[in-house]
Amino acid sequence: MSEREIVTIEIRAGTGGEEAALFAADLFRMYTAFAASRSWSYTIKEAGRTELGGYKTVAFEMAGESTWRLLRYEGGVHRVQRIPKTEKGGRIHTSTVTVAVLPKKVVEEVTVNPSDITIEFTRSSGPGGQNVNKRETAVRITHNPTGVVVESQEGRTQQANRTQAMQILGERLREHSRLARSAEEQSSRREQVGTAERAEKIRTYNFPQNRLTDHRIGKSWHNLDMIMEGRLDKVLKQVSEKLDGSK
Repeated sequence: MSEREIVTIEIRAGTGGEEAALFAADLFRMYTAFAASRSWSYTIKEAGRTELGGYKTVAFEMAGESTWRLLRYEGGVHRVQRIPKTEKGGRIHTSTVTVAVLPKKVVEEVTVNPSDITIEFTRSSGPGGQNVNKRETAVRITHNPTGVVVESQEGRTQQANRTQAMQILGERLREHSRLARSAEEQSSRREQVGTAERAEKIRTYNFPQNRLTDHRIGKSWHNLDMIMEGRLDKVLKQVSEKLDGSK
């Protein structure tokens, strides 16, 4: 059995104004309908609605069995071709929406390897009484792999300062890890969505022809109406198999 996974999906209107926002809402409904078909849960984290019911942006977490495995190739520019609700002349418009899919990584408790740290003892420089000032009670710890340095000299004993310094080091290493993950997510997001231009499309939703085309694998499906209802299984399976095989 596959493990329970959590992904964050960010959908943003790209080129096309209100029509792009309306299609962003359609994609949100498509993904959440697919989630319901697999008994996945989802939680909206951010949403910016438009007056006509579209989304300028909507971000949500999706949790369930194999969410990342199934959705990891959905990130990119999704192009739509259709007659918008806002079009009075019956003309087909081309708009874009960007999708970013980011795996949620569980924050693990930081374990400090003794071989990764350098501990130095010095005399406390601040007030604290004759005992504190004469003995080397201050502690300075350097975490060599990251360069993070912490100091503690408030305690009256070397052991107290060492314990305090290790606690602070753990907190700073967790923050260091969080910032590194954030930078990694930003890089992944930029790589997936690009500039949201039509030429960067990974997929086209052609409503007049009831056709979905994935340009990365050169494959089309002629049941777009059903796909938009959340019946994504065949699409995701074929895209995943093809892209996995090309690596």
